[in-house]
Amino acid sequence: MSPRDLEDADAAKELRRRKLAVFLSITFGYGFYYICRLSFSVAKKPMMDEGIFTATEMGFIGSSLFFAYAIGKFCNGFIADRVNIRRFMFTGLLISALINLLLGFTAGFWFFVILWGLNGWFQSFGAPASVVAISHWFGGKERGTYYGMWATSHNIGEAITFIAIATVITTWGWQAGFHAAGILCLGMALVILKFLYEKPAVFGLQGQATEEDKTDDQREGKLTSQHQAEPQAPTSSPETEKSLNVQQFTLLKNPVLWILALASAMFYVTRYAINSWGIFFLEVEKGYSTIEASTIIASGAIAGIIGTFASGWISEKIFNGRHNMPALIFGVFHTIAMCWFLLGPADMLMDTLSMMLFGLTLGALLVYLGGLMAIDICAKATSGAAMGIIGIASYIGAAIQDILSGYLIESSKVMVDGVAVYNFEQIYIFWIGASVVSLLLAALVWNAKSPDAAMR
Repeated sequence: MSPRDLEDADAAKELRRRKLAVFLSITFGYGFYYICRLSFSVAKKPMMDEGIFTATEMGFIGSSLFFAYAIGKFCNGFIADRVNIRRFMFTGLLISALINLLLGFTAGFWFFVILWGLNGWFQSFGAPASVVAISHWFGGKERGTYYGMWATSHNIGEAITFIAIATVITTWGWQAGFHAAGILCLGMALVILKFLYEKPAVFGLQGQATEEDKTDDQREGKLTSQHQAEPQAPTSSPETEKSLNVQQFTLLKNPVLWILALASAMFYVTRYAINSWGIFFLEVEKGYSTIEASTIIASGAIAGIIGTFASGWISEKIFNGRHNMPALIFGVFHTIAMCWFLLGPADMLMDTLSMMLFGLTLGALLVYLGGLMAIDICAKATSGAAMGIIGIASYIGAAIQDILSGYLIESSKVMVDGVAVYNFEQIYIFWIGASVVSLLLAALVWNAKSPDAAMR
């Protein structure tokens, strides 16, 4: 479509409307991705009580999703820079929903491993598509704020899962939990297909770019003036494609990005330790019911909305756009929250408060370590690839966590009067240690800056 004058009231109104639709689509859409990712976490204790899987087997099943997700997020991060993101994100959620529906009809170990692994691959469609959408539709001055607001999507999904799916499982059994997750996500997939739009240029609205973005685009050979039309997505010239390949390859050689990726990997150990095993830990170690344990974990997800939502605003308004300082501050309190939650005595109020602090800090760190600090050191055109690099490291960390956590839990089990008793001392060392290592690694990139900073 030919470029439109954004001074025109109708064009400006359409731009605002489409930006809002895109933002809501990726925020709630990616939130629902999490429902199909965490359904197994809520079902673990009921399935173990029925003797379907051991903790070791559950750790292996859980890791199949994370390994597939890690590889998929890396590959799909590069692919998302090139494809129709609306169809891409829709397809991922659609197939993930269908897999959850199938899992409600089986209890076979290898069937679970294969399907849960496939679920991980299609789960990896969501984040790259969302980040690319943010990069296309929101300028540099507002991108951090909208990224922070979008990142609340995982809190939305976690809260729904830990409350709604837990209630379904408690009432109708673990199979119904997978069915409910699948049905909910089928509906959201259709919403994404309807309201997630392609690049602004497709609608003649490409003139929303800020001066910073235009500098990026000129360097990428995509835009020479505010009113020059881009080719309709996803087509590109051979020269542009070659330039993108060079930039993505250069990104792979950036040591700062890989240090940041390792810090994120350690952070993801703590994140998915609680997501995958937190309910089980509270039920077994502290004696809570499934609903009580799920409510405590859900409180962290709800509190995380505040941390995630405010993270972009905090870094931009208080720290003048720098993300490393707030990342370190939140990292310290994240470690404190982990110690409080794991080592404190069983008390509903105290456990809820500790989990709220954990969720608050996790939400902010997910924004900083999980994406925004990586985007800071790359060109706009490679934002999907940067997320891919962070993603593969993060979810390999999550996968190793699930295997090792399952093994440590199972190996500590002893039978006392026919009742399984678990010792979580090794788990404490593993989970808290990962939080400390993440904090130390993040400190190493304290003064990291974008190599393009001088060009802006």
